[in-house]
Amino acid sequence: MNVDLIVLDDAEAAARRAGELLAEAAQAGGHIALSGGKSPELAHETAARLQPDWSRVELWWGDERCVPPEDERSNFAMAKRTLLDRLEVQPARVHRVRGEIEPEPAAAEYDAALHGVRLRLNVLGLGPDGHTASLFPNAAGLHERERLAIAAEPGLDPRVMRVTMTPPMLGNADCVLFLVTGEDKADAVRRAFVESPSDATPASRIRSRHGQTIAVLDRLAASGLALI
Repeated sequence: MNVDLIVLDDAEAAARRAGELLAEAAQAGGHIALSGGKSPELAHETAARLQPDWSRVELWWGDERCVPPEDERSNFAMAKRTLLDRLEVQPARVHRVRGEIEPEPAAAEYDAALHGVRLRLNVLGLGPDGHTASLFPNAAGLHERERLAIAAEPGLDPRVMRVTMTPPMLGNADCVLFLVTGEDKADAVRRAFVESPSDATPASRIRSRHGQTIAVLDRLAASGLALI
């Protein structure tokens, strides 16, 4: 399935564009899923400034580290600092993965909550190894078709267990939005968005079903593509 590529001059411009798309989704309302890492921070700040009222949103996470919500490694903690704490009106509901409990019960709880949900927007990242959410290269979870969330082994630091949405849920979105910056992602970008899908590049298997998939890239991340 096709991916719409948006290439901007630098990481800041890419993050701001992703933030604009996030703000548009928040204004429209519905279910929105966020990701972790450093790349989305400016996108969150931009979205909070452009759309400070998230009262029509139910907020989710594509994955979470199994740590307490105040832990600096927590994706929730990052989103709280860069997005939630900056809003004038909070989301109608915040569906936090309970990373402070054991991974399997946390995953089962999240799986049950996700049934019947279709995301308006799912914001994802891409690792240099091609992973997205907490689906790492050749992980068994890439072939999960029944559960919407599972416990996952870490494929890189921090070496803590994870809870991740599975491919059926990650693709169950009106728009899947990848935000990818940095030259170290260039090879993964080519494999994820140009080459044939492969378990070795999990992001290549995540596309919106019955919707749009967008990749917002800076020029360094896009440097391995023929269009540059």
